[in-house]
Amino acid sequence: MKVGGQAVIEGVMMKSKDLWSVAVRDPKGVIHVKKEQLRPLPKFLKTPFIRGIYALYQSLALGVQAINYSASKALDEDEGKPMSSAAITMTMLFAFVMAIGIFLFLPLYLTKLIALGFRPVAESSFLFNIVDGILRVVFFIVYVFVISLWKDMRRIFEYHGAEHKVIFAFEAGTDMELATIQKFGTYHPRCGTSFLFIVMLMSILVFSIIPKQWDFLWKFASRVVLIPMIAGLSYEILRYSAKSTANPVIKFLIQPGLLLQRITTKEPDDSQVEVALRALTEVIPGLKPEVMPDMEKSV
Repeated sequence: MKVGGQAVIEGVMMKSKDLWSVAVRDPKGVIHVKKEQLRPLPKFLKTPFIRGIYALYQSLALGVQAINYSASKALDEDEGKPMSSAAITMTMLFAFVMAIGIFLFLPLYLTKLIALGFRPVAESSFLFNIVDGILRVVFFIVYVFVISLWKDMRRIFEYHGAEHKVIFAFEAGTDMELATIQKFGTYHPRCGTSFLFIVMLMSILVFSIIPKQWDFLWKFASRVVLIPMIAGLSYEILRYSAKSTANPVIKFLIQPGLLLQRITTKEPDDSQVEVALRALTEVIPGLKPEVMPDMEKSV
């Protein structure tokens, strides 16, 4: 059974085929858990490429809900006031617009300025998209590095490391004890960080089909329209790479994403691994939480 996850504020969200959960430790040390059933997917959403687009949407939707829940518990609110569906939708739209502005519009505009002073970039569609793609990757790496300097974000990156360790241990079929889990690494080939990096690289190839004669606004609009196609293609590459890590070519291709995880994951302590493990036990039938006695009590 495949599982995925996401670090949130003082906690971890885990998702299996049928369930998703989020476990959060409050300031008193108590772990709070939210668990929900996932709706069965229609058959057409399981087809290659289409499933990648849906997986991206689902990750964003569940991620916002998990962060909303974790914020209410990590701030020591008894129940917290969950965001409404409208608020969650607006949050997702705002994040989407910001991402488009930072990682699509700005690199494209800077490339246009470069092309004005460097004729080969203006005349070659391939070279234009190479420059645009490199700028996009640079923007992404700088963004990740800058937010990693934030103290609170470092805590989230530690929970990200805990999430990866727990998933590694589960996939390896080992006993799910803290000492064993802590032996695993924090860099996972199926990580969302790797997915985003693959998206960046695939966009260079996909955007190269856009005619160089198009003006700036048409180029920008086409990049937005092609996002689902790139997401679907990148998802399939990520799935394949996770199954073929022994392949030398795949090893080479996943290295950038794994290297980037040196920033987005940090070594967790035992209490953070406990939270990640609790989230996992909620979505895996038969994985008993007794392996961590008294974990609901304050630490």
